[in-house]
Amino acid sequence: MSAHCQLTGAQPGFGNAISHSHRRTSRRFDPNIQNKRYWLPGEGRHVRLQLSARAIKAIDAIGVEAAVARIRARGVKV
Repeated sequence: MSAHCQLTGAQPGFGNAISHSHRRTSRRFDPNIQNKRYWLPGEGRHVRLQLSARAIKAIDAIGVEAAVARIRARGVKV
C-alpha cells in the first residue's frame, strides 16, 4: 500500500497502455505520493505523512492540525 495518500485516500487506478499497433497491456496510474514531515504544535512533535501533491496543497490551505484530524477521522494512525 505504498501508493496511498493518507489524507485524501488517493490510490492507484488501473487501465490499459495502448501501443501504436493498438495492442493493450495492463498498466497502473499511480498518484503523485510524497513523504512530508510536518510540525504539530498541539502535540509538540513532528509527524511523517505520505501525501499526494493535491493533499499537500490542501494542508497549505486548511492547516496541519485540521488535516491530521481528518486523517485520524478516517481511522489512520498518525
